[in-house]
Amino acid sequence: MCELLAMSANVPTDICFSFTGLLRRGGATGPHKDGWGLVFYETGGVREFKDHLPSSESPIAKFLQEYSIKSHIVISHIRQANVGKVSLANTHPFQRELWGKQWTFAHNGQVNDFKQFPLSRFQPVGSTDSEHLFCWLMGQLDKQFSSAPPMEQWQKLIHECCLQIHKAGIANILLSDGDALFAFCSSKLSWITRKAPFGTARLADTDVTIDFSRVTSVDDVVSVIATEPLTIDETWHAIPPGEYCVFVDGKFMDKPAQS
Repeated sequence: MCELLAMSANVPTDICFSFTGLLRRGGATGPHKDGWGLVFYETGGVREFKDHLPSSESPIAKFLQEYSIKSHIVISHIRQANVGKVSLANTHPFQRELWGKQWTFAHNGQVNDFKQFPLSRFQPVGSTDSEHLFCWLMGQLDKQFSSAPPMEQWQKLIHECCLQIHKAGIANILLSDGDALFAFCSSKLSWITRKAPFGTARLADTDVTIDFSRVTSVDDVVSVIATEPLTIDETWHAIPPGEYCVFVDGKFMDKPAQS
């Protein structure tokens, strides 16, 4: 299966350290050699990088290890192709516009009977189950709400839709509208929040260590979500299957009480 990575932060933050750990899994320490993508949300728009090459071999990926692009929200994906050929059109993350916002989606897993989820005005460009499911989710939002609802309302609907997908296959999902980062676990997904006092961390996939106290301020709050924990000396929290988490400005958001 593919691997996911995302970040939410309260100040513009780069993801070079975590991305360095992830890209090694794209053909070096892992089998995810069928392309990769990285999306940064920046004021007024998004910056997207994709390549059909393995991330461990991609010159673009190596460039991004050192180019410090700072963002509040980042979503990344390395692909092990199950449905759809290896191509840029089938490379995650995928994007669509809704309510004047750019939505970004990445998926880990496989849903064989994905065409049971009917599409409306949102249509896939490639041939993956993932992009089809994204288009279905966007269609459900568009059908339910004529304009942008409060954050809690669209997240509740997306969770209900993700549970339907979860029953049909494996669907670990990252989704963002640029304000919030939504993460749904179908089988495997973990997160960590880093805040003061900051310490050091060592990557699991390569011999790289960072002292976060040297590159942060005391007010920084940064959360990272990944398929597998990226570091070996920090405590990551596993999201239970069927559950979701939401992060805004780096903070883990409590779910609203059920009425």
